[in-house]
Amino acid sequence: MLVKSFEISDLKLFIPRHIGDERGYFAETFRADIFGEHCGDFTFVQDNESLSAKAGTVRGLHFQSEPHVQGKLVRCTAGALFDVAVDIRRGSPTYGRWVGETLTPENGKQIWVPPGFAHGFCTLEPNTVIGYKVTGYYSAECDKGLAWDDPTIAVAWPDIADPDTLSPKDRKQPLLSDLPVYFRWSE
Repeated sequence: MLVKSFEISDLKLFIPRHIGDERGYFAETFRADIFGEHCGDFTFVQDNESLSAKAGTVRGLHFQSEPHVQGKLVRCTAGALFDVAVDIRRGSPTYGRWVGETLTPENGKQIWVPPGFAHGFCTLEPNTVIGYKVTGYYSAECDKGLAWDDPTIAVAWPDIADPDTLSPKDRKQPLLSDLPVYFRWSE
């Protein structure tokens, strides 16, 4: 498995090696030893999956605050999506910056989005399925978000991103400048 780092610290991209023949392929999609070596000591407690029927569906930007923070290991199991992580660790040299990657079943890429980052995505194809492991259980009272279209962050969403697909909750998320301090950066 290939592991790549981004310019924003703590985010990682995992690219499984596909071993194939005329029948198809085999890939290790997760190994605790490799994950721990590159990301630290995290335990996954829940797996989540969502289907977006329409291309251009935007979900996010979401995170969970203390005491139920979540790290997410994200992959696409059907269709294709543009996945985004935004650094919301106050004091970080990359505060407010984002990383985006196209995830598909064919490329097998997975993004590690640790606590301290907001996460969202835009589907690139109909019937896209995203699956992700999380390090904390869902908590409605800790479920927070950030405006997907905050001009300060300026995520370069795909042209097909459709604001009409936003959930009622995502239509009223705060801008980064109005976001309380949920995470502090530490070296």
